Amino acid sequence: MVPPPPESPEYHEQPGQNGQPGQNGSPSEPRRSPAKRRAILDAAVQTFCDQGYKRTSVDAIAALAGVGKQTVYGHFGDKARLFLAAVDDARAAHEHPEPLADTGDPRADLTEAGERILDVALEPRVAALHRLTIAELPHHPELQRIWRAGSEPFLDDALPKYLRSCDERGLLTVPDPNQAARQFAYLLITEARVATAYGTQQLAGPLRRAIAARAADLIARAHRP
Repeated sequence: MVPPPPESPEYHEQPGQNGQPGQNGSPSEPRRSPAKRRAILDAAVQTFCDQGYKRTSVDAIAALAGVGKQTVYGHFGDKARLFLAAVDDARAAHEHPEPLADTGDPRADLTEAGERILDVALEPRVAALHRLTIAELPHHPELQRIWRAGSEPFLDDALPKYLRSCDERGLLTVPDPNQAARQFAYLLITEARVATAYGTQQLAGPLRRAIAARAADLIARAHRP
């Protein structure tokens, strides 16, 4: 099989031999240096944001990170997975470690949770990477599959747990806490993205809180006991 030319986007993602990544993205002798992983992620976020998904190459990321291309493959498998790892890393850097407030007032608690969600969704690097994902979906459908499969601990764990607790205490009636958590997040994130032209403009504090409060009110009224 003739390899694609260097200018082809696929050129940088081909499996190979002798330490090259195979079909499953795993090199023959994987090495997992935390320092190198950190350097690769930082370089990936910068390069994807500066050059876009299509123009970014694994070679460019490796050069900026100061590592070999095989080290990048060894940690992340391929460019698509590296991109999603960069998105997750950008999100995690701005997540609040504090537990979700539970005051017994679902509207107030969900409003506070909504502001925290918007802090992450509208963070400039996260927003830029999200815009890149949308632009590349027609050409790289695997991005959508990997994006949907990605874990968001706050939405997948903390918020459903809170809603389940509200249901058990009779504060709300929430038959499916996971679905309610997602609906809440989609309501507020969609309104905020429209208000900021998908993260290209700043969202003032009062408007941010108003968006979170409106979404919280809708969920609280929809699940009144």
